[in-house]
Amino acid sequence: MADLKNIRLVALDVDGTLTDGGLIYGPDGISQTFNSKDGAGIMALIEQGIQIAFVSFRDHACTRRRAADLGVSLLCLGSSDKAASVTGLAEYLGIPLSAVLFMGDDTKDRPAMDICGLSACPADADLEIRSVCDIVTSVNGGKGAVREVARMILEEI
Repeated sequence: MADLKNIRLVALDVDGTLTDGGLIYGPDGISQTFNSKDGAGIMALIEQGIQIAFVSFRDHACTRRRAADLGVSLLCLGSSDKAASVTGLAEYLGIPLSAVLFMGDDTKDRPAMDICGLSACPADADLEIRSVCDIVTSVNGGKGAVREVARMILEEI
């Protein structure tokens, strides 16, 4: 297992990780709820020079807005191959995959988790994902799980 102090990129799934997985359909499209604790954790990582990326199968305007609000510029939205997206991000940043932590919640995230130095998931992630992750948080997705992982990283650097 890689060491948290060597992590240079945290790649985050959105639905079920940064959010609780719920989608609200309205006349203006889809909206989601993001947790301010997760946002604080993301901003703290950025302040320490850790790169953050959002990697999601979906491409929602609300995800782009949240990324902009937090200063996250690395976006792979509408990604059908998260492992390829993460590999491309690592190459772009000039870092090895061993310096990447991927956090997701469902089986579609597993290929990306398998190639990264560390993997993390929220407490309510799919059972298969919980069984293979290096870090399983004590809280659910969209409820501060990203903040919990951010705290772990910050304590090591």
